[in-house]
Amino acid sequence: MGYAIFYCLRNGEDKEKIASNYNALRERGFLKLLKDSFWAILAPIIILGGIYGGIVTPTEAADISVVYSLIISIYIYKTLKWKDILRILTGAVKTTVPILFVVATATVFGRTLTLLQAPQQIAQTMIQLSSNKIVLLLMINVLLLFVGMVMDTTPAILILTPILLPVVKSFGINPIHFGVIMVINLAIAFVTPPVGLNLYVAHGMTGIPIMQIARKATPFIISFIVALLLITFIPSISLILT
Repeated sequence: MGYAIFYCLRNGEDKEKIASNYNALRERGFLKLLKDSFWAILAPIIILGGIYGGIVTPTEAADISVVYSLIISIYIYKTLKWKDILRILTGAVKTTVPILFVVATATVFGRTLTLLQAPQQIAQTMIQLSSNKIVLLLMINVLLLFVGMVMDTTPAILILTPILLPVVKSFGINPIHFGVIMVINLAIAFVTPPVGLNLYVAHGMTGIPIMQIARKATPFIISFIVALLLITFIPSISLILT
């Protein structure tokens, strides 16, 4: 958010367009806008409510969101017609296929690392290299970022947690704090070149070359790293609600 504000202040903003959109919204009125957007607003409530309520898994929630969006787009907002479905499916396939190739390659590589017991060896090496808590946390961050770029989140968590958790607990690090560090690292890895999966998702959706997307994403990645370091070395940020 801080970088977004800085970017807008530095590069200016289209005040005329903002004013035009603002005036158009005011003319329609708040209640009319709320009424028109009710079914769209209901979508995240249903999805997140289902996940947090333990009714559905995130994957099932994604399926529900697709079906729900399709129904309200065709029958309520009437922005889609049945004849558009084939075109949408074709576009989805074109976007998804390159990503699945990346996922398949990353899965094979991750499986190879697992069979070679690379994560275990790296973790043991980290312990032997330093008994300093700060150095250990830095090495864990680097390890998680690397692993997150070449391995899917779920297997990365399942493989590394049993290895690293006893280590961090022996250094007096709160397990919840460590869990937050792990999740944030793996999330950042999704947008970190050269293998970050979300870079390929953005490429498939926009057609912009991956390296160009990576260059534009660099300032955000830097801000993510800064936030990660703050969370790593100021445990109270993660533990404020505990």
